[in-house]
Amino acid sequence: MKRLKVLQSGGARQSSQGFTLLEVMLAFVIFALSFATVLEIVAGSMRSVRRASDDTEVALFVQSIVDLVGNEIPIEEGQYGGTGMDRYEWQLELTLYAASDDDVSEAAVNTVELAELSGIELYRVDLYIDWKSGNRQRDMHFSTIRSVLANR
Repeated sequence: MKRLKVLQSGGARQSSQGFTLLEVMLAFVIFALSFATVLEIVAGSMRSVRRASDDTEVALFVQSIVDLVGNEIPIEEGQYGGTGMDRYEWQLELTLYAASDDDVSEAAVNTVELAELSGIELYRVDLYIDWKSGNRQRDMHFSTIRSVLANR
């Protein structure tokens, strides 16, 4: 005769059949925190891409304005300004370049001496540009030097 084991409700052998509510809630919290972190990383990346795109567009616009110096904008002391691409306001200042008290480096002094000896005038070109990016107002300053024959 075979013996059958009958377990009662308080028996020693109980097998687990699924997850408890606490385990499910804990897994959901971990998932929600992980998902929120990933979303924040993606949002930060999107902001960085937008800022890089804006900076690239500004750099190309600035290059086009600086390229006008010597062609449509004469190389002489003065100020010029305007708007471009319906969002950029720019101001260009041309001044005769000379080594200033702030710039007493040997290279600056040599540049001025070389210009005097060769009959070339140097002009400092400063371009200030302002634009709105999202809800922030941004501005940048670019500077370069252009040369022209002194007896033109």
